[in-house]
Order: sequence, then C-alpha cells, then structure tokens
Amino acid sequence: MNAYPQMHEKFRSIWISDIHLGTRGCNADLLLDFLRCTESQYLYLVGDIIDAWRMRRSWYWRQEHNDVIQKVLRKARKGTRVIYIPGNHDESFRDFAAHRFGRVAVLRETIHVTADGKRFLVMHGDQFDGIVKYAKWLAFVGDRAYSWALGANIWFNRVRRTLGFPYWSLSAYLKHKVKNAVEYISNYENAVVAEARRRGVDGVICGHIHTAEIRSFGDIIYCNDGDWVESCTALVEHHDGRLEIVRWAERPHLMPMSAVDKADKEECASASSPTLGFLKSMASSARSKP
Repeated sequence: MNAYPQMHEKFRSIWISDIHLGTRGCNADLLLDFLRCTESQYLYLVGDIIDAWRMRRSWYWRQEHNDVIQKVLRKARKGTRVIYIPGNHDESFRDFAAHRFGRVAVLRETIHVTADGKRFLVMHGDQFDGIVKYAKWLAFVGDRAYSWALGANIWFNRVRRTLGFPYWSLSAYLKHKVKNAVEYISNYENAVVAEARRRGVDGVICGHIHTAEIRSFGDIIYCNDGDWVESCTALVEHHDGRLEIVRWAERPHLMPMSAVDKADKEECASASSPTLGFLKSMASSARSKP
C-alpha cells in the first residue's frame, strides 16, 4: 500500500526511522523535502536517527543533517507531538528515556492509538535482532559491509541523476536478492509480531531492518516504516486511522524551499554550533561504551 502525498498534505501521524544522520548514505535532502511537504499531529522518530556507530570512526556532518534536526525541533515548537524512540545506532540516547529535550519526548517504546481505536506497540525493534542482541561485534562487521554497499549506492545514483533517471536503491535491490537477507527479514518480522501478540495489542510499528511494509500476520498488523538511506520511506496515518507507506524517492522533483523554510535554515545556521557540540559529546559518550 503506497501513498503519494500532495504538497503540505496533513496526516494524523507520521513515523520515520533509520535516517542515519552523520553518514554519507543519509538522504537528508529527500527527508527535508518530506518534512516540508507534510504536517501531522504526531511525529514518531523510531530509532537510528543519528548514527553514533559510524560517528565513532569518523565525523561526517553536512549542513543538511543539521537542517533535519532543526526542522523537527521547529515542528515540535509549532505544536506537533514529537516522540523519539532511540535505536541501536543511537542507543546512547536511551539513557535519557522518560526525559524531554524541549518539546521532544524520549521513550524506549510507546503505545499509539489510531483514530479508529487500534492499539499499536511502537519500538525500534533491535532487541529482536539476534545479531545485535547476542553478538554485537558481528553487527559492527556487518555495519562496515553495509557502509560499502551504501557508498556504491551513492555513486550509482549520481550517475543515474546525470543521465536523467530517478533515485533507485542498489543496496536495497541487492539485499532482497540475497536468500539469507530475505530469511533474516522474515525471522525478524515473526519475532516482532509474536511480541505484539504477547502484549495484547492490535499491531506493531517498528524500523531497524530498512524494509518498509504493512502486512497482516493473522490478528496482528505488522508495520515497518523503512529508512532514509535506501528506500526513503515513511509510515503515515490518515485522519480516519488508515495506515499507508509513503515512498518519497518516487517523487520526480523536490519541493522548492519556501520563505518559512529559508527562515528555518537561517535559524539552523545560528544554532549549528551548540547542536553539533551536543552531538559530538554524544558520539564521545558512545565511543566510550563497550
């Protein structure tokens, strides 16, 4: 199920995850376009928003990455309820669970009730990834290999843009062609669904595996909002409670920056120093953890 929102379309709720700010693979420009074009009562950041794992090895932070943070903070100031649920790549922020950064609430997980009364467990989902949970060193090795795939993806899409073709994820294509990857996704989905059933909710909304999907597993609705390094997807709830996946990379053009967005950018530039200082301190904290 795919949705193609028009400019400034309003939703009841939006879920985004696996942005991986601080990496070359992050499609911050597409995410900024999405944030400019959409409004919602609730905005859930479902983990791996900042990639502290990668930032331990090298510092990479473009202005667009800072713009994304400032855009989210501005939405919170304007009345959007922003809920941040850290993942494994930004796990240092879990130390701040049950606290607020300005108007942004930090939680380990939460329950979202849709407009039609369905209860969804919202979490990043890395606790159901056996590699991350029981062999973290193996996950780091996999993260390096994944970085190579994303690097190839960046150059591949530069060539496509030069030739006039739209964005297409080479890394996502390769992932779905590998038998072990497909089996891993299936096992992950089954584990997350089992937890939702155990909790007595109607469904689960998660991220982590970079594979956007809405699917029914018997009495449980499984939703994954995807990512912003491969597929550039979000999960949205309409005002009647319907859930859909938005595939933003399939849009042919970016939305022109409005006067409000230009003001945001100026505000972002003035705030960049303290923001980056805070992020660097978090990366330093993450670097010191085992």
